[in-house]
Amino acid sequence: MTDETTLLKRLRELLRERSVTRGDFVLASGKHSQYYIDARRTTMSGAGLAVIGPLGLARIRARGWRPTGVGGLTLGADPVAYAIALAAQAQTHGTGRRVEGCFAPGDAVVVVEDVITTGQSAGDAAAAIREAGGTVLGVLAVVDREEGGRAALEAAGVPVEALVAASELL
Repeated sequence: MTDETTLLKRLRELLRERSVTRGDFVLASGKHSQYYIDARRTTMSGAGLAVIGPLGLARIRARGWRPTGVGGLTLGADPVAYAIALAAQAQTHGTGRRVEGCFAPGDAVVVVEDVITTGQSAGDAAAAIREAGGTVLGVLAVVDREEGGRAALEAAGVPVEALVAASELL
């Protein structure tokens, strides 16, 4: 088992190497940015999964969250959820429902996200979980772009934990 400091250092290295691109970009929010963080290039790699799982699980436990499951909007959240599930030795399966996997009404869930910018995707996932009868404990993101998403989610009563801040990568 590797310590959290070493895992965080490795995650930052992977994100810088694979996921951060400088240039002129229009983000999904419509904002212009001088950099783009495609965390999927890290989260969908074996090396990324190997560090994100243990780090995510450690942060969830440090927050005192005791989720029945982890998940979020598909694609960005999927590898993060799988990595954490593997680290916790959980299993998931699909059923064709809006909220997939090992979910039942009443479950407590941590919403996971690859990158938080505005908080819209994590907010949408939280709403879907609540509509399906679940409870949202909080949001765990791999990267917080530090552009208001955390504040928006927390203002809506959803605590946020991020493994890395964008300012740590630039």
